[in-house]
Amino acid sequence: MNGWIILDKPLALGSTQAVAAVKRALRDGGYSKAKIGHGGTLDPLATGVLPIALGEATKLAGRMLDASKIYDFTICFGTQTDTLDREGAVIATSDHRPAMAEVEAVLARFTGPIEQVPPIYSALKVDGQRAYDLARAGQEVEMKTREVVIHDLSICYSPASYRHPGEGGDPSPESITRISGQEMDSRLRGNDEINEITLTAHVSKGTYIRSLARDIALALHTVGHVSMLRRTKAGPFTLAEAISLDKLQECGKGRTLEDIILPLEAGLDDIPALCLTPGQARLIHQGQVLDGITADDGLHCAWLEDIPVALVEVSDGNVRVVRGFNL
Repeated sequence: MNGWIILDKPLALGSTQAVAAVKRALRDGGYSKAKIGHGGTLDPLATGVLPIALGEATKLAGRMLDASKIYDFTICFGTQTDTLDREGAVIATSDHRPAMAEVEAVLARFTGPIEQVPPIYSALKVDGQRAYDLARAGQEVEMKTREVVIHDLSICYSPASYRHPGEGGDPSPESITRISGQEMDSRLRGNDEINEITLTAHVSKGTYIRSLARDIALALHTVGHVSMLRRTKAGPFTLAEAISLDKLQECGKGRTLEDIILPLEAGLDDIPALCLTPGQARLIHQGQVLDGITADDGLHCAWLEDIPVALVEVSDGNVRVVRGFNL
């Protein structure tokens, strides 16, 4: 059991609960115990791609945390909450509503390297304590500004007919209709005010979508909060590889988890391969440095035939182990 299960996390399920669900599926199927971890926290109110690492793949979970991610998210204009999502208490309101053209015009200001203040309801530590614990205790929490990178930010959908969870809606891929270029042009020419809009953001690690939504609303001379958040990609993994919680449970009870587990190297799709001889693989397993290797500098996945041996760093012909795999 070394590899990845990509879960399409449902609403109300926390990342730790998702890991517990995978452990339960292993137990239901009578599989051997395996080390399990997730590759990036996803809020209970968010849905979408959550990579779960098993066995030796857990050695790559940290790298997955550092990977860029893509989200679809809806900003509901007119109210700001203390949590910056739809479950928090309202702390500010505005009667102003922007037009589509205004939203389109402001997005460039939030593309590229930007500075943002994380939400006080976050897992970041302040003076050794979780910010959300301090906020829930009613204490003043001062979050430090941090720099993140928004690789791309665009209008995805203006959900005039979208109904939120609990109101008959379902934030699934089928509930989001992408706007064509021609339709986008016609909408941007109009000046009708909108109550909400859905954007797609490709972001660096450490980016808080709730903060991004807050700041976009403020730039539009109003306030807002996130009413829908769906992660569509995390590192190399997309919704195409993701399975439902029901499917996970079905495969566990049916002892067919092997059918849905992606290989360890699926998390290294963007890493070039470095082929080793048996002798070189033995030295790498022992943690020794190889020299005289002809390969570009940077991170590589070292292979012995069809078996990944280690994640290695190449520098001036020298190869050093970053993470070794016991496969």
